[in-house]
Amino acid sequence: MTTLAPYACHAEHTRGRRYTEAPPQGRSAFQRDRDRIVHCSAFRRLEYKTQVFLNHEGDLFRTRLTHSIEVAQIARSLARNLNVNEDLIEAMALAHDLGHTPFGHAGQDELNACMQTLAPQAGGFEHNLQSLRIVDELEERYAGFNGLNLCFETREGILKHCSRRHARLLGPVAARFLDGTQPSLEAQLTNLADEIAYNNHDIDDGVRSGLITVQQLLELPIFAQHHQQVCHQYPQAEGKRLLSEVIRAMINTLVRDLTRTTAARIAALKPDSADAVRAGPSLAAFSDDLRAQADALKKFLLDNLYRHAQVMRMTNKARRIVRDLFTAFLDDPRLLAGEYQRDDPIEQARAIADYIAGMTDRYAIREHHNLFRMD
Repeated sequence: MTTLAPYACHAEHTRGRRYTEAPPQGRSAFQRDRDRIVHCSAFRRLEYKTQVFLNHEGDLFRTRLTHSIEVAQIARSLARNLNVNEDLIEAMALAHDLGHTPFGHAGQDELNACMQTLAPQAGGFEHNLQSLRIVDELEERYAGFNGLNLCFETREGILKHCSRRHARLLGPVAARFLDGTQPSLEAQLTNLADEIAYNNHDIDDGVRSGLITVQQLLELPIFAQHHQQVCHQYPQAEGKRLLSEVIRAMINTLVRDLTRTTAARIAALKPDSADAVRAGPSLAAFSDDLRAQADALKKFLLDNLYRHAQVMRMTNKARRIVRDLFTAFLDDPRLLAGEYQRDDPIEQARAIADYIAGMTDRYAIREHHNLFRMD
């Protein structure tokens, strides 16, 4: 068994859980966290939440569940390369999208807009905060506490972004957003594994859908270089096989570059503990050249896939569904099941946001149909 680096998060030195529990038997504290995430209802619902394309548009497109599994695979490879905690990084990766709404970023943006305009005192909506809220409060699986009662380190990795306003309310897990420190190296790597996964796999879904083409992608240096490399190695490859090999090669290049650059920063700074990582500058990074190429890919996908007319029409419909549902429930909370009804108006708005955020794509469409259609 490989010994973890001193700068890794060690399960035996965890900062603990919100509620005291007996140590697990036959597994580490971080393995327990991973297992709790895999068995929770919010994780299962990711199967029917969109990544880019709505869930009902085709069975071959990625969902939040398949994306989370892909992020976990990349993150574990990075953890192994850099000798940090694989179990922790897997738990973070599997939980990072638990708070996503139906209909992807369109659903999140609209739910946030509803909260900001119709219930401004309730604090808006952000999926990273919702992911933490799910594991801290909303899951109902254990008799002794709300949520999953995860370790501090796992919760720290789930909370990727946070405003200073919210950080003041969340306590130690959000302290870095106030004092300018870093999360653990496992958390930093998970964040970049997420980027590697969604950029490259959105290429696959985008080409499969016909909304972007290989010819367009060849204008990007990062794609063109790997396409040429694959064509030289496999001159007979074409179609799906060729694209899959190019994407696989790009992911491999990004993982290797991230590993080398991060290892060099570790060697220069010599952190001797996870807390030393938190106190220093960010360690996980791509080289400047790969960072620029990855940013160019992100811009290409934004301009040509996420803002494609067909996707924009789809997201416009999605946003209307979310707004209609929020408005209807806020106007008359009696439309909600009793467990989501509250006496306080701010708590009521938050409960509505919890309800809508927890919906799958198909459930949100069905709820909208039930509320607004007469047939």
